[in-house]
Parts: sequence; structure tokens; C-alpha cells
Amino acid sequence: MNVNTVFDFRVLLPAAVLLLAGCGEAPREYTLSASFGEALQTQLIQASPGDVIEIPAGVHEITRSLSLTVPGVTIRGAGMDQSVLSFRGQIQGAEGLLVTADDFVIEDLAIEDTVGDALKINNSNNVVIRRVRTEWTNGPDSENGAYGIYPVQSRNILIDGSVAIGAADAGIYVGQSSQIIVRNSRAEYNVAGIEIENSTYADVYDNVATNNTGGILVFDLPNLEVQGGQSTRVFNNLIESNNTANFAPPGAIVGNVPAGTGLLVLANDNIEVFENRFADNNNVNIMVYSFVLGGRTFDDPNYDPYPEQIYIHDNTYNGGGTVPGHALLAAWHEQTGENSPDIVWGGLMKEGASIENLICFGDNAAQSFMNLNGGSDPSMVSTDLTPHRCALLRLAPVELDMPGG
Repeated sequence: MNVNTVFDFRVLLPAAVLLLAGCGEAPREYTLSASFGEALQTQLIQASPGDVIEIPAGVHEITRSLSLTVPGVTIRGAGMDQSVLSFRGQIQGAEGLLVTADDFVIEDLAIEDTVGDALKINNSNNVVIRRVRTEWTNGPDSENGAYGIYPVQSRNILIDGSVAIGAADAGIYVGQSSQIIVRNSRAEYNVAGIEIENSTYADVYDNVATNNTGGILVFDLPNLEVQGGQSTRVFNNLIESNNTANFAPPGAIVGNVPAGTGLLVLANDNIEVFENRFADNNNVNIMVYSFVLGGRTFDDPNYDPYPEQIYIHDNTYNGGGTVPGHALLAAWHEQTGENSPDIVWGGLMKEGASIENLICFGDNAAQSFMNLNGGSDPSMVSTDLTPHRCALLRLAPVELDMPGG
């Protein structure tokens, strides 16, 4: 049964009358003495596969977390600036909306000012997040929730035309997942604008990442259930002016990201970065390095801390690198007075590995570059592009096996 449930709380009385109608059926009527949030949670609990729950225009105050576990449900608003679920008075729950359900669609609404994560999707297959805005309206603040749009341990994920503002960790984050597309979206005033972590087969394109601490991050971290992040393409994005001071709470790994970072690739393999526009990221436009650069240690025997097969080509660079914030870049800048090059590589490799075809910039590469050579001595850095004038196999586009992919 395909149910279209419409909440119109412009005429809300103490007892709300809700109508549910299936195809060819007379409406079923029942009464709830409930706030908007309570009524909405009731519908999420009672939903059946194929149901559409519509959120009308207006700012709807919700005080407790919402959750959905029923597969095949669509939540649809009237527009990301018209239908607003506001959690500014939230008194219970760790998220705004928590979804653990396959074949889920959410579109055309906003989730604002949650205590924790705004929209979390866990262990779900076939997820479409379309024209959704998550925002903390007080601006950058360590007390904001960690994540805006947050699918984790999921598969077949489309994030399209969405906006994420003010997250104290990542605005748009996909972690420990596979088959991912993030496109046509905007991330602004987050610590990390867009982050792909411990994930495989991701396409990140046609997005704007601006005014974050770091624009786009592609990470692989130890001590997580899913590891071996690889096969991400980052292309045709505008990555500019990501110079907001880092406001992550103490202990968050993104708290180590220096303000002014455009794109950061950490310990991830088979990455292709092309046809992006980088501008005015004050620390560095692109940095690629190992988890152990700078002496960081780990205790996970299954973890590979070294990035390999990184192909960065045909991007444009304008400005940037004027205020190096990474400790090793800052030391080099203090010694030389020079700005960070367009691309910086940490220089650490697996024992016995060859620099050949490890990080390639194309056969005719001409952008500025620096190899920190492990960073122990600023005077030992190299700007020699010769080992990196090479090309790697292009990665295949990500294809999602679901409608709308």
C-alpha cells in the first residue's frame, strides 16, 4: 500500500486529526493528542514500505530525536528552505533523524540545530538524500553537532543538491561505506566540508566546498570495523577559501586539520583528483600524506597508513598557501619565507616501495609541488616533479544500482 501522509499543522488543534489514504481506498482517520514531532514519529513507526510522508512548509519545532526502521519510505518536504525541522529546543536523543532502513529517500527539507548529528543513516542500502539542508544556525561552534549528512556502514548512497553548514566535524560525511555519489552540493562553515572515510568507490563531483576548515577530506583511519579505503574520484568541484578556524571539540581526528586546507588525502589508495578549481586555501590547496607523518602511531595490525596510486591531474590553482598551518609546512615556511606549493606530499612510503607511479600528476605536470621527505628536516624537502610526471589508469565512474542513481 502506497500511503501519502500529509501533516498540515497550520491548523493544528490540541487533538490532531490525521488522514491516511491508500490507492483506491477511503481515507482512514484517527486522532492524536500530540505535538508535531510526536505525530511525525508515530507515522515513522507505523509506516509501511512504499509510504510517502510529506512535511508541509513551515518551521516545525521538535524536541526529541526521530527514528525510522521501516524500509522503502520517502520523507518529502516542500523545499529545503521551506520545510524546516528545528531541533533548537531538543531535550532528548543523540540525532535529529536516525534511519536504519533500506530503500530510503529524503528530499526537499531542512534539519536545523540538533544536539548531535542532524541526519544519520546507519547500515542501510539504497539511500537517496536529495535537496536536504542541515545547518547549525549559530555559525561555527564546537558545541554544534558533529555531522550534518551522515551515512555510515551503508551501500548505494546518492547525496544530490544538498547543503551542510556548521558541523563541528563534517558537513557531508560518508564513512565505512561503498558505492557513493556526492554531487551538486554545498558544504560551508564546517570543520570538514565533505569527507569520505574508510570507504570504497566514491564519486565526489560538481560540489562547492568553501569557508570550511578543510574543503574535502579523503581519509582511511585505523581501529574501525571497515578499512581499506580506496577508489575515490574527486572532480569538477570548486574548493576555495577554506580558511575557517578549526572548531572541532577536543579529541576529534579532524581537530588536526589546519585551517586553510583545500583537499587532504590521508592513507587512502587509488584516488583520482581532476578538473577541480582550487583557490585561496591559505594552508595548502592539496596535501597527501601518511597517517604516521609527524610521528603519529597506531596499534591496528591490519591498517595500512600509506597512500598509494594517487593521480592528480588537470586541476587549476589560484592563490593559496600563504599561511601554512600544518606543523611541517609552517616550519618550512619559517625557514624559507615561501608559500606552500599547490600540491604537497608527505614523502613517507612502505618499506621497499618505489616512488615510481606512487603519486602521478600527468606526463606534462607543471604545477608547483613539494615532497616533504618525511618532514624531519625542512632543508631536505624536494620540489622535483620528475618522478611524478606519470599517468595512472583512470578510475571508472561509480554506478549505483538503484532508481535515481
